[in-house]
Amino acid sequence: MSARWRGAMVERESYAYKQLRERITAGEYLPGAMLVPAAVGVQLGLSRTPVREAMQRLEYEGLVVQAPRGYRVRERSAEEILEICEARIALESAIAYSAAARHTELDLARLARLLDKAAESSDPVTSLALHNEWHTALRAAAHNQTIAELMDRLDAQLRVYDAKDAQAESNLQQIEAEHRDILAAVRSGDAESARVLMIAHQSRTRDLRIAAMAKR
Repeated sequence: MSARWRGAMVERESYAYKQLRERITAGEYLPGAMLVPAAVGVQLGLSRTPVREAMQRLEYEGLVVQAPRGYRVRERSAEEILEICEARIALESAIAYSAAARHTELDLARLARLLDKAAESSDPVTSLALHNEWHTALRAAAHNQTIAELMDRLDAQLRVYDAKDAQAESNLQQIEAEHRDILAAVRSGDAESARVLMIAHQSRTRDLRIAAMAKR
């Protein structure tokens, strides 16, 4: 097996993984949907092998489960979503605390710029995406790669169940206000305030998501 062939295999598996992860988190493949490696491979223009390996990675991340003919997009109960939200609150509050102590001026500039772009956007989908990107930037400001990687997995698991109500103008305005308060605490180095504000912010987001699931 040549190094060139191995490199091509890794590249195809990586492509399959990114494509499948994006389609699952974007709602193109809904919870419960069957993913047969051969059929998915045809869609992606790949053989079954890189698709199967990509699905194994997604299973590890909690996005799919094995099924008789391949894999199935994982379905979660309200109780499971609540557990993920609680874990997210604990980690995100630790991120806010750490960001207040470890941020750089570049981190602060990036966070402020994302908030301004979200506020200026007239498209609710774009605005919400920018606010989500703000959270990613805050994790970078915390300079804790382990927590950032854990949060990436939890984000993907929850994104499948994102509430449409999150795009409402009233909610976007509240998100912006909460993010600006957190950023002010981070900028001033008030780690405890940043932590408490993040807990309140994420708790409200949790309640919104659980309420949306209860309507289904």
